[in-house]
Amino acid sequence: MLRITAALFVALSSLSARAADWPQWMGPTRDGVWTETGVTEKFPAKGPRKVWQVPAGGGYSGPAVVGGRVYLFEYMRTMGDPANDPLKRAALTGTEQVRCLDAKTGKELWKHAYACPYAVSYPCGPRCTPTVAGGRVYALGAMGCLYCLDAATGKVVWEKDFAKDFKAPVPTWGFAAHPLVLGGVVVCMVGAPGGAVMAFDAATGEVKWTALPSEAAGYCPPTVATLNGEKHLVVWHPKGLVGLDPDGGKVRWHVKLEPLHGMAVAAPRRFGDHLFCGGYDGLSLLLKFEKGTANPKAMWRGDRDTGVSPTNSTPLIHDGTLYGCCSASGALRAVALTTGKRLWEDFAPTTGRKSAPYGTAFLTRNGDLFYLMSETGELVIARLTPTKYEELGRAKLLEPTGTAFGRKVAWAAPAFADRHVFVRNDECIACYDLSAKAK
Repeated sequence: MLRITAALFVALSSLSARAADWPQWMGPTRDGVWTETGVTEKFPAKGPRKVWQVPAGGGYSGPAVVGGRVYLFEYMRTMGDPANDPLKRAALTGTEQVRCLDAKTGKELWKHAYACPYAVSYPCGPRCTPTVAGGRVYALGAMGCLYCLDAATGKVVWEKDFAKDFKAPVPTWGFAAHPLVLGGVVVCMVGAPGGAVMAFDAATGEVKWTALPSEAAGYCPPTVATLNGEKHLVVWHPKGLVGLDPDGGKVRWHVKLEPLHGMAVAAPRRFGDHLFCGGYDGLSLLLKFEKGTANPKAMWRGDRDTGVSPTNSTPLIHDGTLYGCCSASGALRAVALTTGKRLWEDFAPTTGRKSAPYGTAFLTRNGDLFYLMSETGELVIARLTPTKYEELGRAKLLEPTGTAFGRKVAWAAPAFADRHVFVRNDECIACYDLSAKAK
């Protein structure tokens, strides 16, 4: 009977995999675009209606939402101090766990937990949002445990341990590159001697191909970008930005882009035949892909005054303008994409104060409006244009429970699904109604 129920669930999930779902980090196509209509453009006087809230463990992992189910990745600490030191690892004991919740009520439907001692900096919990595809959930933990779970039941389909199975060193800030399901494989940044990038058979876990041997993994998720009509698998590791053949991992091009402390974090962004990538301490680059040439051309390289140097959140490009949070200043910045010229910057959507390193807002666009989840725990509706930041409203959804650089922060990306927003901190996960008709 369980098999029939699971099969029916998978079939229904496949049919409902539409704009109403948020199946992975940054949404259906990992571009931060929320395509649903009928969503609110202005908060009610008392803020959006809270549908439910339930306790949660620690983590920087955002939720995924598919077929009326929420998939949450969290850490249940049993011993140790999760206080953050930017460059020192902390030893904790506890369990990482994936929980499946009913999207309408928050009721737990299943849970998969496993013991996982931590030895990373910023150790409050996992970093990667679960990726849900083909009736399976792929969850990569901070110490490199990758689980493929049945989305209906939570049963383990297959598992890998990057450190034990491939001798991959655990990065200072843990494994943080969200798994990418691409065709019949799951692409992960592993950082093993045999390959920085590995592709696993989505159904069995068999290694299908590897690329970039002996390179560190970094923290940046693999990205698919179509440039000049050709699909590229783009990866950014601590030594450079690389384009791979999505079908076998063969290197097509390589551009030197070496971030401080190996902090390749924010994903590259495509706009037309341009590709932007940037990171800590003023590092940023715009590439242009031209027909008939094997390697892309560097249009500009930024510094602290030009470009955008993102870390915690990945920028968005809209109508030729780049919007992103600068890691050094902590402000949201607008930049002319083709020149790198700064157009404006504002601290209101990130920290509300000046000079706050790694000030963070997670950007999501719906039509011409942006929904910015601030590290303060507030959801901000704003209009971003080349000339200004125009705030239309904000609502407090949860408390910032983490700590960083002497301030409280909420550093987990939200999910937008079925005209609702799902947000979490280190103590709870909550669902709010964002439908236009909600009161």
